[in-house]
Amino acid sequence: MQDFLEFRSISKGYPGVQALSDISFSVRKGAVHGLMGENGAGKSTLIRILSGDQSADAGEIAINSGTQHYRSVRDAFDAGVIVIHQELQLVPELTVAENLWLGRFPGKAGVIDRRKLISVVKEKLDEIGIEVDPSSKVAALSIGERQMVEIAKAIMADARVIALDEPTSSLSSRESEILFALIDRLRAKGTIILYVSHRLDEIFRLCDSLTVLRDGKLAAHHPSVPEVTRDQIISEMVGREISNIWGWRGREHGPTRLEIKDVAGSKLPVPITFSVRQGEILGFFGLIGAGRSEMARLVYGADIRSGGKVAIDGVTLPPNNPLHSIRAGMVLCPEDRKSDGIVQGRSIEENMTISSRRHFSPFGLIQPKKEAELAEKFIDKLRVRTPSRKQDIVNLSGGNQQKVILGRWLSEQGVKVLIIDEPTRGIDVGAKSEIYEILYELASQGMAIIVISSELPEVMGITDRIAVMCQGRIATIVEREQFDERLILAAALPDIANASELPDQKVQSQ
Repeated sequence: MQDFLEFRSISKGYPGVQALSDISFSVRKGAVHGLMGENGAGKSTLIRILSGDQSADAGEIAINSGTQHYRSVRDAFDAGVIVIHQELQLVPELTVAENLWLGRFPGKAGVIDRRKLISVVKEKLDEIGIEVDPSSKVAALSIGERQMVEIAKAIMADARVIALDEPTSSLSSRESEILFALIDRLRAKGTIILYVSHRLDEIFRLCDSLTVLRDGKLAAHHPSVPEVTRDQIISEMVGREISNIWGWRGREHGPTRLEIKDVAGSKLPVPITFSVRQGEILGFFGLIGAGRSEMARLVYGADIRSGGKVAIDGVTLPPNNPLHSIRAGMVLCPEDRKSDGIVQGRSIEENMTISSRRHFSPFGLIQPKKEAELAEKFIDKLRVRTPSRKQDIVNLSGGNQQKVILGRWLSEQGVKVLIIDEPTRGIDVGAKSEIYEILYELASQGMAIIVISSELPEVMGITDRIAVMCQGRIATIVEREQFDERLILAAALPDIANASELPDQKVQSQ
């Protein structure tokens, strides 16, 4: 009998919400099986059960007809099952090599063989094409590099079943191609791969079969991906038709609202200059490591800048102080929601009102009624899927966490500039459309918005201009009527961006 992974009538509930209801499907040996659905559809819950991190209330998982009884993640690991979560599970203060050997260090009599520790990891990383120093601490790596380390961990463990949750959300195009090649090799070896993604291009590129979840239930199961259309999948995911996900529309731009002049810092050594007008959405695009997030943190004051000026409506902001930025009307939604965005272990209400408390908490006294009213207002406005404002934010999907962070800043009074880094990372097509609508509404009210994204179609789809970054500098700024995917990508590539002349940008997009 051919090997397979099977989910048998899996159900899982939490207080106030049924996350999964009677989910059944199977994946054959050597297949890449797509798992899609909106945020909150139950995908992450299902793979947590697969990983042994959580237990199902009903149903079971079988591998090769053998029912699995996991009491822990270690049990699943020992059974050959590894899940690579969207929120990475690495130890920041350990090296790459130590993370990859964690729990099974080579050595004798309690003494770690560090030479073997490094050499084996270096050999494996070289073999699979991942350019990361095994001796580097994970804390020093970019988000994309950390993602590649997680993937290397699964490959080194020679897993029978690998589940990948939004694996390319932090990867550059080149790194994504390395991942796709690795998946093809694993498929050829007979590894069962469960591939969770919101990116339809990747589903059609990689997957043999597909399951779609909606509201914790099985919306569709497709044994053959080539026989399914994109519109059909989107309709199955959201339960409605979405004809134009971007929905861009022009609007009036006022005078300069944000002015950046010769801003530089240790992580952005080349001085950077640009401006954003009232009502304008300025996109920042570039490869991972191009300096986009570093630029945002310097402008916001989260990192120390060595020079330059940041001004809002002509008023210069004091450097290196996020609180002054907030009070002047500039807010930042960071790339790494888990580490820099949400306050883990706190409720949705607390996360959403933590910044605006000072406006209605005289003498530091919290007013629960006003906090509750504010939280309910933005939970409703942003369509946050939750049974209660008291729900712990870590129980929300990534897309709903992003909405809570947006709600935090929208509840702040007098916001003039919004910087949002990777706004739809790991977010489904329906939630993306909702977030874009929020950005358009804010821009139409005169807010200046900076959108940083690794997804070029997204940047081209929703922005009025695009600043293309390469190696810590702005290579070019492209007006909307000049958008062309090939030329924008060319400007982001070091060999071309550093040349004396960039390609002619007046070519119209097709």
